Amino acid sequence: MREAFARFRRSYEFWLLLAILAVCVVLSLTTDTFLTMQNLLDLLTTNAYTGILCAGLVVVLIAGGIDLSFAAVATVSQYIALTVANAYPIGWVGTILIACGVGTALGLINAVVIYRFRMVALIATIALLNVYFGLLIVFTRGEWIFQLPGWFTDGISLFTVTGENGYTYSLNLQILMLIAAFAGTWVLLGRTNIGRQIYAMGGNPDAAQRAGFNMFRLNLIIFGYLGLFAGLASVAEAQLARSVMPNALIGKELDVLAAVVLGGASLNGGVGTAFGTFLGLTLISVMRNGMILAGVSSYWMQAVTGLVIVAAMSLTAIQVRRGQRVRGKVGAAA
Repeated sequence: MREAFARFRRSYEFWLLLAILAVCVVLSLTTDTFLTMQNLLDLLTTNAYTGILCAGLVVVLIAGGIDLSFAAVATVSQYIALTVANAYPIGWVGTILIACGVGTALGLINAVVIYRFRMVALIATIALLNVYFGLLIVFTRGEWIFQLPGWFTDGISLFTVTGENGYTYSLNLQILMLIAAFAGTWVLLGRTNIGRQIYAMGGNPDAAQRAGFNMFRLNLIIFGYLGLFAGLASVAEAQLARSVMPNALIGKELDVLAAVVLGGASLNGGVGTAFGTFLGLTLISVMRNGMILAGVSSYWMQAVTGLVIVAAMSLTAIQVRRGQRVRGKVGAAA
């Protein structure tokens, strides 16, 4: 137990957790509404969409890839699933299965395009983002869906408790999906052979290929996994908004990427954890919430998000140069 804590103290997650606690202490002392059960549950609910996508994107980054099409994938999944739910009595199970199925299918298309055509993942997924979103707008004419089934707008709530102030607390659909997403990623990365292969693929793809790993299958898994979570996130967001707006989810890609890289995932691949990603999401969410409670302009949060990504790119470039110098020295010594 003591050795495990000593290892944790040396980890990036430990210092990130300390930063979160420091921010929480400051906000609890400067505002009366931050450290309340209502505000904390609202934080989890409103950030569930971003969090579920973070739990999927970290797997792609660890594998050495990148995918920025997930917002468009979520939009397409959401529109198709809720259109079918309006037309047929498919219930929660059918709606979630359709959304996740569409998301997974689009994620697999991403994997095939990137791997088979040897395309740069960043360029390919930005192009596919425009393809998916453009086709959706063409076929739907950008129409919003305001009428949704009653069971869907009512949502799901577990462990409902009424506090002394009369406010009702519960674990709603968004929170349950967020917990399930991070639990699934934690199991995949830390408790399965596939997870070990994903780390190896991101750390040294050439060595992984020489070791006999099926690189195409791994690409299908990581991009399909993110697509699956994009579908799941789309249902959570639609239930929260109680409507389907084709353009509402586009533009949040950088928020997701910033949370993941702040959580310790390397843009070089091979590094990252589900716990670190959750902490990165928590820090950004708490900072944004604190700014809102303090009456600070939301544009400051956009600047912070941009700075996080710039810092991550800079650290990645520094790591690459260091690796090249080390390999050069080793080669010269040999």
